[in-house]
Amino acid sequence: QVHLVESGGGLVQAGGSLSVSCAAPGLAASGYAVGWFRQAPGKEREFVSCINWSGDTTSYADAVKGRFTISRDNAKNRVYLQMNRMAPEDTAVYYCTAGSFGPLANNYLYWGQGTQVTVSS
Repeated sequence: QVHLVESGGGLVQAGGSLSVSCAAPGLAASGYAVGWFRQAPGKEREFVSCINWSGDTTSYADAVKGRFTISRDNAKNRVYLQMNRMAPEDTAVYYCTAGSFGPLANNYLYWGQGTQVTVSS
């Protein structure tokens, strides 16, 4: 069992930056990859990014490639998502997940409760 807790969401102006993080005791020992998904009001949950256990392989959705960076610190059992040059369409609840590497939600076994990110225009 992996219990994921997101933090760091909030309000940011368009063009600004925000970092969200995911803490999970035992995450490193689990061997799981970690993904970030987001869900905007009235829309389906969508893949944002993922990182493998060792942190040397990452993947990004086209919508965030070049603007967002995922990283992890296994010593701290944390995963981070640095979001730069943010746009109003990045507004969503951001979810941290643990499971198998890849862009499909079905790859992941455990989900956090989510953190709200709002980008004002």
